[in-house]
Amino acid sequence: MSSQPDETIVCLPGERLCRTEDNIVLGIGTYEQNGYIYASKSGIVNIEESGENCQVVSVHKPGFHLTIPATGDVVTARVLVTTPKFVKCAIFCVRNVLLESSYRGLLRKEDVRETEKDRVDIYKSFKPGDVILARVINQLDQSFLLTTAENELGVVIAYASDARKTRVPMVPVGWSEMQCPQTTIKEPRKVAKVLPESSINAVK
Repeated sequence: MSSQPDETIVCLPGERLCRTEDNIVLGIGTYEQNGYIYASKSGIVNIEESGENCQVVSVHKPGFHLTIPATGDVVTARVLVTTPKFVKCAIFCVRNVLLESSYRGLLRKEDVRETEKDRVDIYKSFKPGDVILARVINQLDQSFLLTTAENELGVVIAYASDARKTRVPMVPVGWSEMQCPQTTIKEPRKVAKVLPESSINAVK
């Protein structure tokens, strides 16, 4: 595992960081499961050299400063409530900046996809607990209006509904479905075609 000196890697709880290897040591904010190292909290991934040919992987929270989402910003949010017409979520990251406190986000049914908007089923697109990438359309009175219409936006982290036996994130098996690698359970989602953030922000 390697990183560039000036590269900042933001992670979320449960996000897979790297494969477990003899020269990789678990640090603060990480845990090992099934041959992989995962983040146990949100923050910045830190990789430090330790001893001979060893690296310590840890996650720490950076210093926070006031950041307010603006129209056009790509944000990271956790789905809180789903209804037939909209999704309520908590925005906890704006661009690459983790927030000290979250903002309320609202994603309407008509803003989920770019095409076939009348055929969108909220319950087959998102579930409470999902982590999504979305773009800010506008600011409402007490929340921010979001869209996931672009291919690069949508669900990036999700767990199977029956996650009592495992907390392993599902993996995409298409743009409308994710699968648990342990139980092989498949569930519908509006999956994000994840690209580097610089590429996403360039499409405005």
